[in-house]
Amino acid sequence: MELVFLGTSSMMPTKSRNQISILLKYKDESILFDCGEGTQRQLRIANISPTKITKILISHWHSDHVLGLPGLISTLSASNYSNKLEIFGPKNSKIFISNMLKTFMPYDLIDYEVHEIKTKKFFESKDFYLEALPMNHGIPCLGYSFIEKDKRKINMDYLKKFNLKNHPIIKKLQLGQDIVWKDKKIKADLATKIIKGKKITFVTDTLPNDNIIKLAKNSDLFICEATHTKDIQEKTEKFKHMTAEQAAKLAKNANVKKLVLTHYSQRYKTVFPILEEAKKVFPETIASEDFKVVKV
Repeated sequence: MELVFLGTSSMMPTKSRNQISILLKYKDESILFDCGEGTQRQLRIANISPTKITKILISHWHSDHVLGLPGLISTLSASNYSNKLEIFGPKNSKIFISNMLKTFMPYDLIDYEVHEIKTKKFFESKDFYLEALPMNHGIPCLGYSFIEKDKRKINMDYLKKFNLKNHPIIKKLQLGQDIVWKDKKIKADLATKIIKGKKITFVTDTLPNDNIIKLAKNSDLFICEATHTKDIQEKTEKFKHMTAEQAAKLAKNANVKKLVLTHYSQRYKTVFPILEEAKKVFPETIASEDFKVVKV
């Protein structure tokens, strides 16, 4: 599992930072969090095929988070994209997508489906599930969590005692079910070890609120906006964003393992003052940069 930061700027891009977008690569899934202007070019620079994308999660419908969508979808069409693209977002996402594509394209170029999120858990597969909670940004805005399910790892040395090697019945043990083999009961709790799944939370464009802590609780990785440093906190909060210090306090209260800062204002030529401010509160903090890859 790895994250590729395709864009780390806030409203205005800079020479070194594109508008915000993050790609999560997990098994056969490539999940895009937001799609700022220029995202498809960032994918090309990172040598990532856009046709690998399976899902797009939109935090909210401010332009710096979605203007990359028309170009990306056009590229998918030109590349003979064969999957159904699933797009998830807050209230009114269906009408926004429809209007956007009607504006730029005379017909639906790819097979896609838009889901407006109404429940905390909104998607589940055999390997993971996705959660979302409302944020506080003046318009409908969501934070997201990707949660990998726990797995059971087989203890083959233990199974050798029963002369059990490769056999379809072992799958039941991986599902947590006890089995009977040659008249002997094998308990799943003894024959397997539970491997805790990873959790990644993505929060941007919001004032601090209780839902952030609920969503990010015990995350392995907490990706959070740090638009400004605290010296201009009044301005930050006026536009319903967060400072680096506020992001760090949330990470601490949510008991996350690591904080990754992103969504920086163009006023900062370097992210050092932002990172320094956060690390004073939460030492396990790193600053994202365009094309930075973080393995989880």
